[in-house]
Amino acid sequence: MFRRMFWFTAGAATGVWATTKVNRTLKRLTPESLVAQAADKAVEAGHRLKDFALDVKAGMAQRELELNDALGIAAQDGPRQLPPPRRPAALGPTNPNNRNEDH
Repeated sequence: MFRRMFWFTAGAATGVWATTKVNRTLKRLTPESLVAQAADKAVEAGHRLKDFALDVKAGMAQRELELNDALGIAAQDGPRQLPPPRRPAALGPTNPNNRNEDH
């Protein structure tokens, strides 16, 4: 009699455990849950990408300081000016009235 009671209880406990496991899996696979999981992963990836970009920016600034020190260039406080654009000499002077370039 105790043996039957033991196996009955073991079977009932296994049934409850399996039902709970299946229900959790089904809830996790609903469209709303999948969307929430994807959004969480996207936000997490965005944070990692932002951290990576900040690390790269800091590394670039550090390397620029090292190169400036090695070359003996004084650090600039403000934004640097870009050189004026150069037109290659092979193309010759530009003529704004010349419309043959389109053909």
